[in-house]
Amino acid sequence: MFSATESDALHSRVRAFIKASLRGDDAEPFDALALDVARFQVAHVPAIARLAYARRTQFAHARDASVIPAVPTDVFRLARIAVHPRDCDVALFRTSGTSQGAHARGEHALRTTETYELCAIAWGERFLWPDHADLRALVLAPSIVEQPDSSLGFMLDEFAHAFARRPAFLLHRGNRAEATIDFGGVARAAAEVRAAGQPAIVLATSFALVHLLEGAGRIDLRLPRGSRVMQTGGFKGKSREIAPDVLRSMVAKAFAVPEDHVVGEYGMTELSSQLYEGTLAAALGCGPKLPHGVYVPPPWVRVTAVDPVTLDPVAPGEVGIARILDLANVDSAIAVQTADRVRVGPLGIELLGRQPGAAPRGCSIAVDEMLGRS
Repeated sequence: MFSATESDALHSRVRAFIKASLRGDDAEPFDALALDVARFQVAHVPAIARLAYARRTQFAHARDASVIPAVPTDVFRLARIAVHPRDCDVALFRTSGTSQGAHARGEHALRTTETYELCAIAWGERFLWPDHADLRALVLAPSIVEQPDSSLGFMLDEFAHAFARRPAFLLHRGNRAEATIDFGGVARAAAEVRAAGQPAIVLATSFALVHLLEGAGRIDLRLPRGSRVMQTGGFKGKSREIAPDVLRSMVAKAFAVPEDHVVGEYGMTELSSQLYEGTLAAALGCGPKLPHGVYVPPPWVRVTAVDPVTLDPVAPGEVGIARILDLANVDSAIAVQTADRVRVGPLGIELLGRQPGAAPRGCSIAVDEMLGRS
């Protein structure tokens, strides 16, 4: 039977780990904490228990978190991956479903958002507000009121209120299937920050930025010195797609910001933590110099590149698909298997796009094992 007390204790340990790692203090060992979270999930999530059984995972004497079997992201749309019953959900984040239809949306249930909020704000501040500038937030995403099941919307709402003043939400859904950009609001907000000389942060998806740049016409999007842009997400099968370096250049030119002030974010609905490019922090003297396309994971996240067939780790420096251990996923799946191609380096993770074609064979086998098909 689910134990809220056990869940609370694990959340407390994870939050203590996060705070200690951010301060540079000693924290309890990552592997020991990850294995305790995994054991808790095996005990309370039938699909994860089936996967552990199929993989013959021996948790009793395990000391290395690499033994934890990873849950493919596809499983989140096929089964409930949560230690707690639905009536304990305080948030239910859903994937966009754009590639396979709204009926195939994955779900990530949270029993508490306290750990999620700590992760998002702590790591976001380090890479988006390392200078603690007084910023105005211009958000190209629906507010959490309009789209309460969006993990991205939840995160951007946290950012807009935690680090910036007078957030302007400039993309609205209303009763429409597709959200639309408030071009008039964009023009007014940009003019206001220019008049006040106040730098701004634009928080947006890549797809929204493309629509803004294509539809802005003669709108003056220039922002004051010190402004920056956070862009996230790909295009998920949308007809209009632009290469990352081209889009970055377009965004920098339109908003009159240096290219190193355009920061990529990597996250997903199935995770509770995010990774960022370190270009802005480096430009402001708050971090090592890193090229665009290299994303820095927080200390409570471990990314491993694995073979798409065997799911075994590839040799250092080789390309594989990302297996992500996220300590903050206490009540769902601590280990998540993606189809994103990555190369893991000493300072960060190089993102190389999605694995082409059908789901990687290793992921497909894991899905069958979790659903009891094998």
